[in-house]
Amino acid sequence: MSPTPAGTVAEVAHEVVRVSIDTGMSFNDFRERYERAVPALDVDRFLPLVSAQASWDDVVAATVENAPHGFIRYWSSDVASLMRLAGDGGSCASYLMGNHTIAQRMYTHDPAVMLYAPLRTAVHEDGHGRTWFAVDQPSSRFASFGNADIAKVGRELDAKLAALLEVLGIAVPLRLAS
Repeated sequence: MSPTPAGTVAEVAHEVVRVSIDTGMSFNDFRERYERAVPALDVDRFLPLVSAQASWDDVVAATVENAPHGFIRYWSSDVASLMRLAGDGGSCASYLMGNHTIAQRMYTHDPAVMLYAPLRTAVHEDGHGRTWFAVDQPSSRFASFGNADIAKVGRELDAKLAALLEVLGIAVPLRLAS
């Protein structure tokens, strides 16, 4: 089989399902609950592992400690602070959450999965002051790679996301629980 010629373009159209859940809580209360359940990446723990080229078993053990509910927060942004400068109201925080040990199980089949890993989430207020949690359904993202092993992990992420929503005390959409 010959290599793909330079300049080749591959296009994959796929449907993504955005899941938005009314939290029934204030923005600050839900944001605090979310950030406790999905702790920030412990950089002081992981950078030395990378520097020392530690074993993957050491990385897995550190991840279990850092992700009590299966997910780590890699990045966050208080979007509303910037948008208020344009005169916009409402609160919104955006996040990247995931688990590199889970992502690795897909990466081994196609490194391009990192386009969707970690997962992007948002906590935001609507025009009526209700607080919503929004995320694209993982399986709807990862199915686009056309690889059964990647799709299987995407479905597992749906279940892990459902378990996190239970911890957060908000509704679990049927499409994630099945």
